[in-house]
Amino acid sequence: MKDLTEQMVKSVVDSPEQVEITEVEGTDSLILEIRVSQDDMGKVIGRNGRIINAMRTIVSAASAAKGAKRTSLEIIEPEGGGGAGSSADRGNTWSA
Repeated sequence: MKDLTEQMVKSVVDSPEQVEITEVEGTDSLILEIRVSQDDMGKVIGRNGRIINAMRTIVSAASAAKGAKRTSLEIIEPEGGGGAGSSADRGNTWSA
């Protein structure tokens, strides 16, 4: 799932070399943390979250088809991203 996610994310960003995907395994689930440059955050999220939600649907269907653990995607905002009081200052992630 990591390779699939990395391929999808790199296809929509301007700086594919800055894409990082980290796997966090739980007992019955897998979380893929996505890190991209601040400039690419909007491209990965998309208008009203459409791009990231489409990626989540694809990854979820692929993991179910393989009989793998339930897989979810989270976008981790870059450190120092945004201004004062931004979600980066609060350590928030974008997930559904």
